[in-house]
Amino acid sequence: MPLFLAEYRVEVADRAQLEPVFGAIDAATRSAGGEVIEFQVGQDLAVLYAVLEHEDGTALRSALEQAGIAPQDFAQVRLVGQSLDEVKAQRGAANYLVEWDLPAGLTMEAYLQRKAEKSPLYAQVPEVRFLRTYVREDMAKCVCLYAAPDEAAVRRAREVVSAPVDRLTRLCS
Repeated sequence: MPLFLAEYRVEVADRAQLEPVFGAIDAATRSAGGEVIEFQVGQDLAVLYAVLEHEDGTALRSALEQAGIAPQDFAQVRLVGQSLDEVKAQRGAANYLVEWDLPAGLTMEAYLQRKAEKSPLYAQVPEVRFLRTYVREDMAKCVCLYAAPDEAAVRRAREVVSAPVDRLTRLCS
């Protein structure tokens, strides 16, 4: 079943204030016949990333809108680096999120080939564990999740694989 990345700009004082939002997204997704795969929120509490599974993106977006929780950005994504079962088992393992605005003209095929060639290089930065990437099918950007001791280590890992960092966010635990 296809995956979708829904992004929400949020303004809250602490993560606990997001619990009703998580519940509303989950309820709307389930009522439309889908499933929430994961939520990620930066420590700055500025953006909520929801990865949702559903057969029909239009129906899912409509269900979110009808529930009064329309995302500011919504796109179909492809999961790279882990299986869906691994993601479900490791919810909460990531502590850094990197966004990379993909260059114009890059195809999914070329991206996937590049990823396969470069991923073994992460071994040069053993303190960082690359977990997974969600690549937008429209090739606008990808969102990569890491387990790392600090921001500098994530940046070193990205340098090793020759991948830029457009935005780097420490995630709430």
